[in-house]
Parts: sequence; structure tokens; C-alpha cells
Amino acid sequence: MKILAISGSAREESTNTALLRALKDLSPVGIELSVFHRLDSLPVFSPDSEGERTPAEVRRFMEAVSVADGIIISSPEYVRAIPGGLKNAIDWMVSRHEIISKPIALVHASHRGDDMLASLRLVLSTVSDRFTEQLFLRIPLIGKSPEEIQASLRTPENESQITSFLLDFAAEIHQGIRRPHTPSKELSKF
Repeated sequence: MKILAISGSAREESTNTALLRALKDLSPVGIELSVFHRLDSLPVFSPDSEGERTPAEVRRFMEAVSVADGIIISSPEYVRAIPGGLKNAIDWMVSRHEIISKPIALVHASHRGDDMLASLRLVLSTVSDRFTEQLFLRIPLIGKSPEEIQASLRTPENESQITSFLLDFAAEIHQGIRRPHTPSKELSKF
């Protein structure tokens, strides 16, 4: 199972990116998680840049979205709202078909940011009928140094929360895979 984890921050030492990297490092067997943290590489969305004019960076990003079985998003709050880079990426995704029925879940690396999370939940439930609002992982990391973040994410409690979250999300993705035409042999992987 392939999961794409998107960080809403382009900051190199982002706590949200650190949380997603911990998810990658702690992914159970059978879950391949990749982290995309370069929203700053995507040009500003414009309908005039779609189709044959789609920039190479956007094509690569959309290929990663397309091959993923599910998407996890972790984002900071900027001025009580979704950061512009993340909203721009969502605009690129929603202008195409890849995101429409893609399972999506949220994780959050702060004790605050509820206004942004409410707005992001509304946007994601609009762009995908498989947004799994009930699955949510919050591990407050704001204000910690990179070393403190790593130590915090490696505590048994946080490792357990991360693993449980990933297994629950994988089960949610797997549930959606079950269609009458899907051979039962493929379903036995989980």
C-alpha cells in the first residue's frame, strides 16, 4: 500500500514535516509512505496552465498523487488559515481527477491550529468523497528543537499512536478497495 504524506510547510525544519518523516520511519510492513515537502516548487495554479501546458513540477506531483492509495496531510496554521502553498497544491489537485475518491487523513504537529484544521476539513471533504475526518493524529511539537522533536516522536507512547493511526488509515483505504471486481487474493495482503 502506497501512502503520500504532504507537508503544508515548505520550511526545512518544519514540525509538520518532521512528524510525517516519523510516520515514514515507523510505517508497518506493507505500508510504503513517501513525504512530499516541497510545496514551494509548485507554480501558482492557473487554469491556463493545465493540459499540455501543465508544468513539469505539477506533473510529477500529480503522478505521486495518482499512484498513492491514500494521502496524509500535515499542515501548520498561517494567520488562522490554510497556508497558501498547501491551498495552491489542493487547487492543482482538484482541477484534475486523481484526488476525487482518494482516501485522505490529517495529522497535526501543534496543540493549536483549530481554525485552519476546520477550514482544511471543509476543503478536503469537498474535494474527496473519501476524506476520513474521524481519523486524526495530533502530536504537539511546536517550539521544540529538531533534537527534542526526534526524542518526542520516539517515545513508546508516540510510536504507538503513530503505528495505530497508520494501521487504521490502511484499514480505511483497504475497506474502499473492496469492490465486487477485486480478487480476494489481493485483499488478503492485509
